[in-house]
Order: sequence, then structure tokens, then C-alpha cells
Amino acid sequence: MFRSTPHLVAQTAQSRTPLGGFLGVAAVLAVLLAFAAFHLLDAAITPLVLFSGIVTIAGYGLVQSYVHPVLGLCNAVTLLRAAMLAFLAGAVFAPHLSVWVVCAVATTAFALDGVDGWLARRADLVSDFGARFDMEVDAGLGAVISLWLLMSGTTGPEILILGFMRYAFVAASFVWPALQAPLPPSFRRKAICVVQIAALILLIFPLTPTVMVVPVGILAAVLLSWSFLADVLWLTTRRTA
Repeated sequence: MFRSTPHLVAQTAQSRTPLGGFLGVAAVLAVLLAFAAFHLLDAAITPLVLFSGIVTIAGYGLVQSYVHPVLGLCNAVTLLRAAMLAFLAGAVFAPHLSVWVVCAVATTAFALDGVDGWLARRADLVSDFGARFDMEVDAGLGAVISLWLLMSGTTGPEILILGFMRYAFVAASFVWPALQAPLPPSFRRKAICVVQIAALILLIFPLTPTVMVVPVGILAAVLLSWSFLADVLWLTTRRTA
């Protein structure tokens, strides 16, 4: 089954309607997620519930805004990253799991970031849905890794700044409507996101010297805070200009 999985996912993503392909890929990944969770985490409830929620929300977004006739491998890869995110969420509550497994899954999910965008451009399937889906998976990955670092005792609560800045921004937008306006594309924003996730993975890596934990976390948090502050200033000054 595992040898044929990549071919099955690719065939499902390409041969059905977008929603059908999305649900088909999600079903395959859910089976693999359940298998991995049962064998490595001893429980699959948390990963499967989170993955189901992601699939439901993303599926709604797909129906509402996706404009292409096929799902494409690009969105299937993002869905695969979402399944890895769900597995890592389960790992937060599985202290017996080897840190090497956590690091390997997180690194793979991070390495696949950009692959989905490259596939979308190559297949002419670029979409606002795909970009938003990819961004939200990135945000979720950062949040889950920061929670794992906190629960494992690797860092203190300050690491949550790296994981939950995006969600704090979204929460603030409900009481500060100016923050709800769309932001223009930004290389700075993309670069800082890469630095954020890379720093979190470096903190997971078992061979990272303990002396580097605090400096790496602080530097990444400062850069991320500066990036969000720049966006807040742009949105608020534009609103009042």
C-alpha cells in the first residue's frame, strides 16, 4: 500500500473534480495518518480530529473560491503538509515519542513548503485558495512546534510568541478592523516566515547546543515581531491616509 501511495495521491488529485480530488486525497492521507498515529503515538484521536477540521475548512474554501477544473498536485502536497501538522499535534501529547521522529516530520513538512507553489506555477494552477491554504498550514505548523517545545520542556512559554503571533494578529483584527484589509505580497513576510519555522525546527533538533536555544528563539521572535509591526503600521497608516 505504501509503495503505491504517491501514485494513488497523484492520480486522485488529477483525475477528479477539485472537490472530489481533494476529498479523495484527504481520505488516503487520513488512513496513513491513523496508521502512523496508532503505531507511533498510541492514539489517533487528536491527529484525526484536527485533520478532519482542516479538511472541512479547506474544503469549504475550495468550493467557494477555487477556479481551476482540477485539484492538482500542488494542493495535494499542501494537504500532505496538513496531515503532517496533525501528526505533530498528536505528538504534543505523546512524550514517549522520539524527538528524532518529531524533528524528521517537522523538517519534511517545512521542506515541502515551496514545493506546492512551484507545482502550482508549473501546472498553471496558481490560486488565491492555494496561497491561503499554504499560509494557514505554515501558521499551524509554527503553532504546533512551539507547543511541542513548551510541553517537552525545551523552552519556556516565551516560545509561544513564535508560534501564535499570526493568531494574535487575527484576534486583534476583530477589535481593530483596519487589520482586516488585505496586505500586498511581500518578500520580507515570506522570508521571515521561513526564518520562523527554521528557528523552531533548529530548537527541536536534538544536537542543537543548549546555549543556542535562547539566542535563536529571541532573534526569531524579534524578527517576527518586527515583520508583524511593519504590517500593522502599513495597514493603519493606509487606513488613515
